[in-house]
Formats: sequence, C-alpha cells, structure tokens
Amino acid sequence: MSSSASRQPASPSIRSGRSPARLMLTKVPEVTAIFWIIKVLATTVGETAADFLNVDLDLGLTVTSVVMAAALVGALIVQFRLGRYVPAVYWLAVVLISVVGTLITDNLTDVLGIPLWATTVVFAVALAVTFLLWFRSEKTLSIHSIFTTRREGFYWLAVLVTFALGTAAGDLVAESLQLGYALSLVVFAGAIALVALAYVVFHINAVVAFWIAYILTRPLGASTGDLLSQSPADGGLGLGTTGTSVLFLGVVLVLVAVLSVRAQRAALRAS
Repeated sequence: MSSSASRQPASPSIRSGRSPARLMLTKVPEVTAIFWIIKVLATTVGETAADFLNVDLDLGLTVTSVVMAAALVGALIVQFRLGRYVPAVYWLAVVLISVVGTLITDNLTDVLGIPLWATTVVFAVALAVTFLLWFRSEKTLSIHSIFTTRREGFYWLAVLVTFALGTAAGDLVAESLQLGYALSLVVFAGAIALVALAYVVFHINAVVAFWIAYILTRPLGASTGDLLSQSPADGGLGLGTTGTSVLFLGVVLVLVAVLSVRAQRAALRAS
C-alpha cells in the first residue's frame, strides 16, 4: 500500500477553469512505512489523550470536547491555508482529529446512551456517503490527487469519520463483544495484514486497500492504547493514560521531525 505522493496533473475540468477549487501542491504525505507507523501512533495518542483530559485532568467530556474541537479547527485552518504538505501541521491535524473522533463516539455512547453497534453503523453509513459524494464530485478517492481545496475538504471529512468509526468499532469489539483489548489488537492487526496481502498478492485496487487499512488502523491504535493504559482489572497493562500518551506522542514528534528535515532537504535540492 506504499506509493508515491508526487504531484499529479490536474484534471481537464480544473485546467479549463470549470472547477472553482484553488490549485495547490499535493497536501498529503507519501504513503510509506513511516506514514503507517505515525498513523497508528497518532490513533493511540487520540485514545489515551482523550481519556487523560476527560478523566485524569477531570475536565469532563463536554469541556474536553469543546477545547479539542477548537484546537482542531485552528489546525485545519492553518492546514487549508498552506499550499503544500508541511509534516508538522499535517500530523498535528491528524492527532487532533484522532482525539476529536474519540470524543465524538464517547459523547454519543456515554452522554446520549446510543449503543456502540448503532454508532458503528451510523459512522459506516456516513463514511460511505462521504466517499460517494467525493467520488461523484472528483471522480477519484486517491489521496495522491489532493491538490485542490475541495478535494482536501473531502479528504479531511473522510479522515474524521474514519476515526469516529474506528473508535466505535474498536470499542464494540473489545467491550460489547467482550474480546478484550489484547485479542482485539490481534484481530485488527490480522485484518490489516490480510489487506496488505490482498494488495501485494492479488493486486486489489490500491485506493480501496489504502482506505480499508486506514480505517482499521484506528481500532488497532485504540486497542493498543487501551491495552497499555487501562488497569489490569480492566484487561490492560496499567501504564496509565499519562505515560502512554507521553510515550507515543514523543515518538510521533521524533518521526515528524525526521519528515520535516527530509522535506526541507528536498525543497533545497529542488530550488
């Protein structure tokens, strides 16, 4: 599922000026091993950071949701204003979307009392509708074609829904179906491995493989976060949300710093 994220030629409708979207350089990173590593780490941080702010800092679900939603809006405003992919801004938005996606599901289940199976179905339908509208509008779901404002809007909407869906599905499997965090981690890791196998061996569509894997990394990261942070009585290893969040966020920062240095060197070579 790795492929180049180099800029693709604009579609005829964009070149002819019929599309109102603003043209820009590609706004997403290359899909490489480091992409998937940061993605899983970011989803884990999203799970544990939401619990840390809500429970450990005792901000409460409502205050935490408002604060993190505001932070996400700010990060996305910066992201949309940029004309190219900037690792620090992009991955900050992903981490914040991970937190907000977790909080959306938590609000629906803990505050409104909606069952996890229902939220899973609702988010699955919402994601399908998002993909349908995206494809009908742009004729592609490839992340390597994110070089207009409209496509970037569809992209981030899809990412947000995948995080909410992944949270609901992960909690459904681990808690409602009582598989536990460790077994859930194995289940989702195995599912991702099957997608990778189908892509490499059976050559399934790269865009389809990417988005299936992208969705599955959310419950994988959530299961990892819960396994590490929750108490042994609840099926975890008892590292706590603080330690787990700091550890994984630290690794994310190091990897993003590496990507930033690489991007700067590439820009210097191109100049």
